[in-house]
Amino acid sequence: MYKWIFRFGFLVFITIVSGCTTIPAEAPTLSSELGQRIQNLEAANIRLLHSFFDEKRKQIDVFVEHEWLPVFSDHFFRKPKIAQAWNTIVREQDNKQRTKFMIKVGSKLQKAINKKRVELIKPLDTLERRLVNSLKVEYAQAKAINNSVTSLLLSASKTTENRNRLLAKAGITEDKISNAIDKTDIIVGKLLAGANTIEEKTAMTEEYIQTLQELRSKF
Repeated sequence: MYKWIFRFGFLVFITIVSGCTTIPAEAPTLSSELGQRIQNLEAANIRLLHSFFDEKRKQIDVFVEHEWLPVFSDHFFRKPKIAQAWNTIVREQDNKQRTKFMIKVGSKLQKAINKKRVELIKPLDTLERRLVNSLKVEYAQAKAINNSVTSLLLSASKTTENRNRLLAKAGITEDKISNAIDKTDIIVGKLLAGANTIEEKTAMTEEYIQTLQELRSKF
């Protein structure tokens, strides 16, 4: 869908620029209208991009709550000091100490949850900003090209040199952005696939962060 939307906006543009030597009277108006369509497509694509990353953030929350937290909690409560303290409280049946223990442990668990969420969400946020900025740059170039085309049409310029030069500039790198989106989708999916041990969870999150860092470095 992303590629289709992006390419559709340039179909008319390429047709106009590479068309016949006779320029219809309506061509400058059509080119001007295309400029508005390019602007609308830019806004639509950025909204789609934000929606995609919003969904990935929700999936990360699901992973932290349902995949990472149970394994982390099990590992946490197996620590000798924690296990010993809990066993003592259970044996003595001291409700006051039990409440105090749960509050203290709950605070530590919540802090760990928040830390893990930030660790996993931050690379997504950074990549999202990079992709949005990249899209804006690409569309700025497209709008600049369209403005040049409109000017050429208005001045009835039909030289092959100008036509070829403008066509050469129209190479929008949507494949690069689509590739980053696809890889982000895949790596988040792998994270949600689940693992059995804290070591496996750690390895998966490290791969996730490394992949997003590599994608981010390309923009």
